[in-house]
Amino acid sequence: MPTLFRDLSLSAVIAGFIATLISYAGPLVIIFHAAEQAHLSAIELSSWVWAISIGSAVLGAFLSLKYRVPVVVAWSIPGSALLVTALPEIGLNQAVGAYLVANLLLWVIGYSAVFDKLLAHLPGSIAAGMQAGILFSFGIQTFRSAPEAPVMIGAMFVTYIGFRKLWPRYAVAAVLVVGAGIALVSGEFRREALVFAWATPQWIVPEFSLSATLSLALPMLLVALTGQFMPGIAVLRGAGYTTPASPMITASALVGALLAPFGCHGLNLAAVTASLCTGREAHENPRRRYVAALSGSLLYLLLGMAGATVVSVFAAFPHALIAGLAGLALYGAINDALVRSVSDAKDRDAGLFTFLVTVSGVSFLGLSAPFWGLLLGLTVHVVMLKRRPVSVCATSTEG
Repeated sequence: MPTLFRDLSLSAVIAGFIATLISYAGPLVIIFHAAEQAHLSAIELSSWVWAISIGSAVLGAFLSLKYRVPVVVAWSIPGSALLVTALPEIGLNQAVGAYLVANLLLWVIGYSAVFDKLLAHLPGSIAAGMQAGILFSFGIQTFRSAPEAPVMIGAMFVTYIGFRKLWPRYAVAAVLVVGAGIALVSGEFRREALVFAWATPQWIVPEFSLSATLSLALPMLLVALTGQFMPGIAVLRGAGYTTPASPMITASALVGALLAPFGCHGLNLAAVTASLCTGREAHENPRRRYVAALSGSLLYLLLGMAGATVVSVFAAFPHALIAGLAGLALYGAINDALVRSVSDAKDRDAGLFTFLVTVSGVSFLGLSAPFWGLLLGLTVHVVMLKRRPVSVCATSTEG
């Protein structure tokens, strides 16, 4: 604990808070959409939000303190998207059974350490290209939202540039203050949308079926590994952290399984929000950035307990504020990832194609764009570095 207090910094605390806010600002909407499609009750939805929030808080704090590394945990975003169509078909009880099966398989993968072996051979340019592609869509949202709120976005942008020049560690915090202040002064913050209510955990009896395993458990496992764990580890590696992936995967599986009967559909490493906590905006010293993940975990805990209040807060603030904040907060991470993806002349093509495919958002055969970007990047890497046959020219001496 004394070490933790010495490592505390305002910039790290703010970075962690913003990372958690971004986690709720967009991905949570997918969960509400899935719950609406499946006609879940308010208590079941509240329990779902509670389970993923508490799981992210406890697991993220535990791993960050254990390794002194900014390990940011979140619920599975691609898994949430799968549930929009799968949950109405199989029902909540069979879905919980599928969650347990997926976590069991995830634990086996983590325990076998096969994931670490694969990552050991992943070129840095490809990992950086994947990270840049994932973050790119968030970066451009700042400017896409400008016509919706030009004064707010303009003020946030000017604030960010000014602080980047003078006090870069506090640039993101300043953007948050300015954006929220303008929303309050201009009347765009809708106080009437606020609702105060606590979450209510609800036990859901799991049911197991082959159809749920094949249609939900296996796809959820695959998209979690390729769309969340792979880029999440890439973010940590890009920031210089060499924490092994296997213990984090097994821990995610165990906590996810414990909370599955309460609605948790999967916990994994975050990629987008992790970039906020692993970059220089959190702290110049990489050894003190784990505080950002801890502060984010604390906010996860508070928001998870609040239940419906979480949704109402984000509904009260204008969309442009959240979009602009996310884009500007991730600018440094996008910049670093783009530079690393093309910095190695030998792997420049592989890094570039990984970035382009990932940023395209293409989905094929149930697999997300980061997976296809990784696959194409590795293919280009192998082709470009394959040694060409050397022709030996024999010289003859005429006498």
